Amino acid sequence: MDITDLQHGTVVRGGNVDTSATRELQRQKRLKKLAIIVGVPLIWIWYRELIGNPVSPGLPSIVRNSPELSLLVVLLVLMASMTLIPYLGAGKSPHTILRPSDSNIRLDDVVGAEGTRREAIDTLNLFLNHQLFADELGGSPRRGVLFEGAPGTGKTYLAKALAAEAGVPFLFVSASEFQSMFFGQTNKKVRSFFKAMRKAARAEGGAIGFIEEFDAIGGSRSGMGANSSREGSVGIVNELLVQMQSFDLPTGWQKMKGKWADRINGLLPEGTAIKRSKPKTANVLLIAATNRAADLDPALLRPGRFDRIIHFDLPPHSDRVEIAQYYLDKKSHTPEVTAVAIADQSGGYTPVRIERLLDEALIISLRNGRRAMTLSDITEARLITEVGLSHEVGYHPDERRKVAVHEAGHALTAALAGRDIHIASILRRGGALGLVSHGDADERHLRTPTDANALITIALAGRAAEMQEYGEASSGISSDLAFATTVAAQLIGQLGAGKSLISIEAAYMPAAGNLVAKVLADEPSRKQVDGILDAAADRAACIVLEHRCALMNIADALIERDEITGVEVHAILAAALKAATA
Repeated sequence: MDITDLQHGTVVRGGNVDTSATRELQRQKRLKKLAIIVGVPLIWIWYRELIGNPVSPGLPSIVRNSPELSLLVVLLVLMASMTLIPYLGAGKSPHTILRPSDSNIRLDDVVGAEGTRREAIDTLNLFLNHQLFADELGGSPRRGVLFEGAPGTGKTYLAKALAAEAGVPFLFVSASEFQSMFFGQTNKKVRSFFKAMRKAARAEGGAIGFIEEFDAIGGSRSGMGANSSREGSVGIVNELLVQMQSFDLPTGWQKMKGKWADRINGLLPEGTAIKRSKPKTANVLLIAATNRAADLDPALLRPGRFDRIIHFDLPPHSDRVEIAQYYLDKKSHTPEVTAVAIADQSGGYTPVRIERLLDEALIISLRNGRRAMTLSDITEARLITEVGLSHEVGYHPDERRKVAVHEAGHALTAALAGRDIHIASILRRGGALGLVSHGDADERHLRTPTDANALITIALAGRAAEMQEYGEASSGISSDLAFATTVAAQLIGQLGAGKSLISIEAAYMPAAGNLVAKVLADEPSRKQVDGILDAAADRAACIVLEHRCALMNIADALIERDEITGVEVHAILAAALKAATA
């Protein structure tokens, strides 16, 4: 195999791969050791047969002659073991070893995020062919890779696929499992984990370690005082820093040989000293996963420790199409359900959420007596996973109409703003008495002040509809006002859409992390937020007044059927506009 084979973006396998060659060499060594361990006793037993004194199986004579004493000794040993075992196991590595045959996940199952997948394959190829990379190019393969991304974006999934493709032991552990109630044992568990990785790597030609939720033990040491306990964050991070440089440490056997070599060399004249064998670097790849990379200690991220950070982002539309198709191939669905249709409805979803969405749609289909999911099932599943199950409230007739008018105001304004309306409902879901689910007509990653103002107007349109029809607004507008205030605060304090470009978000305050509190605490900014909300409220009032016919038609449809689709909302609006211009 040539070094250029590593450029092709596929996993390089075969008997010439460094890990495979090392694994075969270790297998032969184990066979030789087994032959010696088993062969010597067999030769001794055969010799005893030849001299007429065969080996007789059975209990030793001391046990046969004094069974009471033997039973007492056994009980004492058991009692001592029960007392000491919890302490002896306190510093044991908590990892679980998974073999390639234990996992059905392969790199072919990792769909979407081609850039991330390619980066992972390059890392795997360097791991499998570490000796070739070092001999021909003089490079050092990566020893640590950090997977960083939101929960559910596939970090653990990809790590298991890499381990299965590599054909080496996969040592899985959650960072919280390193914590111990005994002083000093947390650091010992970390040392034991790295020792287990080195041992597995030398026995199998390589090993991959995976630490889930790495930020639990790798958090930044900044702010720790001089009197901080070494069992706290400082001590654990220090231990990790040391162990990340431990892959070339000698084994216990090599240490013993080195000590004897030093003793013998102390007796030999100069120039005749025995050469000490140099320990080989264990072929270990450590993968850590976190969704809070900013909280990690900077020393862990320097070269020589975690050499590469691989980001796992939310999949864009094209990747969601691939992911949806992968799951659709395994799930029963009608022809109208396509990967593109699912991708259109799953903006901002992780791969795990997309799979959960389809599973929920199958449950809805089964509940309705069907054996395949439909598009309406997926829409209903989306509402269930995002908001909650729908159920009747038992409205008073006047209250039912008021909720319908409120939601009709949202739906009308969203339709006029060009939003993609999924459904309008007056059924209770979660804590909401009704809702209008809508999103961007096309997937977008940037938002302008115009877009934000449109969202504020849509949020306040329910209030405007109630004010217009009943002269006052109900308590149902509380969540709308909260949302509108949040977006307005972002415009002023985060996006520079007010009279100043100063970012209030960057200011350090006791309410750090709460942008709304920061903005409202600043009097000029508070006035600007108030102005934005007043202007949006006026726009919403004008819209519901100008299109009152469409508003009432949408409300009537909601009263009649409880829920209507976005297509029906747009149809009602189009009919009203046509009648107005006739």
